Amino acid sequence: MKRLLGLVLVPVAGLLLAVGGCGVPVQSEPHPVPLPDRTAHPSPNQTSSPAGALTQLLYLIRDGRLVRVERSVPTEPEAGAHLQTLLAGPTPAEQEQGLSSALLGTDLGLTVRVAGGQAVVELATGLEGTGRTDDILAFAQIVCTLTSRADITSVTFTRAGEQVEVPRADSSLTRAPLTAADYASLIGRSGP
Repeated sequence: MKRLLGLVLVPVAGLLLAVGGCGVPVQSEPHPVPLPDRTAHPSPNQTSSPAGALTQLLYLIRDGRLVRVERSVPTEPEAGAHLQTLLAGPTPAEQEQGLSSALLGTDLGLTVRVAGGQAVVELATGLEGTGRTDDILAFAQIVCTLTSRADITSVTFTRAGEQVEVPRADSSLTRAPLTAADYASLIGRSGP
């Protein structure tokens, strides 16, 4: 009997030593465990600002190059509102920094709908197909701004519901979905 008791106690004692020896203290009651801050790694379009607002990204123009601009917003806007903010152009403070827009002075009548990560931008006028530098910059502004959003991975353009060809940075025309990579050669540095 002593031998049987010894055979049972040795493994139990070893188990207790193994559990106690792993560095986790034994507690009789549960305690709260602090979880990592989920806002530590926000999406590129949803970075936190000091007042708790979000950062909205827009692409404006300086010296013929795209420039990424950050603006604080209280909440994440819908894609259409984000596009309208871009169409409104630079603020007076941004203009003082030499920023402008290829979209100013145009009546594009743009609307956007998002489905499955793709934005479809409906053009009311014929901006596409010219290959002019300012037209390329206009499309680049739209594509880079919209794809800066977490919910949009690519952009296509339509007029009267039909896909239209638009210029890439190299002036080649395409109907394919566009991303910021199609205009990477036009993106300049963000500082003044």
